[in-house]
Parts: sequence; C-alpha cells; structure tokens
Amino acid sequence: MAKQAVVPVVALALLLGALATIPAGVRSIGVCYGMNGDDLPSASDVVQLYKDNGIDSMRIYSPDTDVLQALSGSDIAVTVGVPNADVGAIASHPSAAAAWVQTYVLAFPAVQFRYIAVGNEVVGAGTESVLPAMRNLDRALSAAGLADDIKVSTAVTLDVVGTSFPPSAGSFLEEGYMTHVAQYLQSTGAPLLANVYPYYSYVSNPGQIDINYALFNWRSSNVLDGNNTYLNLFDAMVDCFYSALENAGAGNVTVVVSESGWPSAGSKAANASNSRTYSQNLINHVAQGTPKRPGVIEAYIYATFNEDHKLADDETRRHFGLFNKDRSLAYPIDFVSPKQDRSRPFGVP
Repeated sequence: MAKQAVVPVVALALLLGALATIPAGVRSIGVCYGMNGDDLPSASDVVQLYKDNGIDSMRIYSPDTDVLQALSGSDIAVTVGVPNADVGAIASHPSAAAAWVQTYVLAFPAVQFRYIAVGNEVVGAGTESVLPAMRNLDRALSAAGLADDIKVSTAVTLDVVGTSFPPSAGSFLEEGYMTHVAQYLQSTGAPLLANVYPYYSYVSNPGQIDINYALFNWRSSNVLDGNNTYLNLFDAMVDCFYSALENAGAGNVTVVVSESGWPSAGSKAANASNSRTYSQNLINHVAQGTPKRPGVIEAYIYATFNEDHKLADDETRRHFGLFNKDRSLAYPIDFVSPKQDRSRPFGVP
C-alpha cells in the first residue's frame, strides 16, 4: 500500500451526493493478510479466523510457505504476491520463474490459487521488469498445465493514470508501462489488480472532497459524468481504471480491487467509526458494481491486523486492521451479506 496522489477524478466530485444503495446477495469479500507486526497469530490460526468469519479469499504479499501450508484444503482462494525485490530476477531468467512456480505453487496442490501479483505498486526503473516477469510466470504456469486456472497480473494504484477526471477520460501515463501491461492482460484473460483508497484522496484534499462521498455515505447530490452518476468516490476511481483500460485497447480486462480500506487511527479522519463505516459499506456495495461495469466487484479489504512494523511515512499506515491480535474484531462488521447466495462462487452475480 502506497500513499496515493491527489487525483482529479475527485476534484469536482466534491460537494454532494446521495446515499448509495446497499444491495444483498454478495459473497464474502476478500481480506489482505499483512504480517508486518509483533505477536500476530499463527498462520493456521489466521486461516481459521477467515473461515470463522466467512472470509473466502485472501491476499498475501509474498509466498510464505507457512501460510500456504495452512491454506491447503481450506477452500480459501489466495492471491500470492511476488515481492518487488524478486521481480527483476524472474523477468531476466525463465528458469527463476519456473522455480518459483515449482516451489510455491506446484508444491501446494491443495491450495486454491487465484492470482499471482507480480509486484505491488512497483515504481521507477523496476516497472521495466513487470511485464517480462508476468510473461515468464505465465509460461511456467502453462508448462505446468495451470495457465487457465491461475492468472498473472500486477497490483497498481491510480498513480499509473495520467488523466483521471472525469472517470470517462481515464488514461494511463503516456511514458509509463501500463499500456503494454493492459494489452497483455487482455491477451491472457487476467484482471488488472488495483489498490483503491478513497481515504488518501480525501485527506489530501478535504476542502473539496466531502468525507461522506469517500465513505459511501453521500446524501445530498451526485456527480455526473455523461450518462453515469457517481454516488461515491470508490466507484469513480474504479471506473477511471476501466476507462484507462479501454483507452489502452484493453476494454475486456476486469478490474479486481486488490486493496481498499480506511485507517482507524493516526489522523483526524482516521478513527474506528470511519474505518467501520467504510469497510461495512464497501462490503455491502460490491454486489452492484460501478456505473461503467454493473455486477459484482471482486475486492479485498486491507488488512487483517494492524502492522506496527510497517515502514510508513505516516502513522495511519499501521492502523488498518480489522481484527485484534487476540483474533477478536476491532469493531463490529459483517463480512458476508445476510442474504448472500452461497450456491454461487465468489464474483458471480
């Protein structure tokens, strides 16, 4: 998770809105499992925690073998990250990609792998390695007969978008790498993984962005973009990615929200009440999709626990936990809609 820049997608959507409709029928949302903290529960206890709370999808940021072993046979689908520091080697050496797949995928046949995320918010010169690493991992998965079952992508923020307001004008930075990545994702059928944080856009520009618009609590007006009406900042940000994909010639690529959340401490707007409101509203909202793409949004809340070892430029980054270290909820929250249909797999409306 990186601090996201102030984005024009919210610059005009700022004064007003209406309460978003809260639909039923969505399965559990996923939760990101960060481990940069002291005295956290064991991997097996965390997997049981997910099962006890009806959380059926997990994102981890590195291929931790203890976690993968704990996930075996759990029916919890997992997105596994390739750490940024390892992307270059996998990009340069197909044998490194093959060894990665052998060590962290084939060695755990009872794990339900969903995606491999090649890097998380890679910046600078490292972006040049992202697409070659994706290609090498896809070839390794194909050789193992898993290319149709496990999709390879990368996780980005709205910083990769140059034009972001209105959402329909979204486009990737011309000098960036994302156009080629987007076109490659279209060729493989993989989604784009997007880390979406209305919180950071709000705190960077509170004079223009109403906090209720960021919290899915918009009550007084709405934001218009052509024929689309935006009742919350989350939808505007996600649809900006969709527009950027369309403008890159990759309009068939789906956006998976690989991180989203609201901190519970560290700033005036970061408190338990806002954190709970955002998380619960996000869970309730994902069944309806966005104005550009109606339907269920696959999304992951950040994060399972507070991470007191997380290196950060502000205190809020250590306070995104949904659970305490004793595995109790940090605040009351329902991860699954009361009217969900468990006969359908996650992501199927």
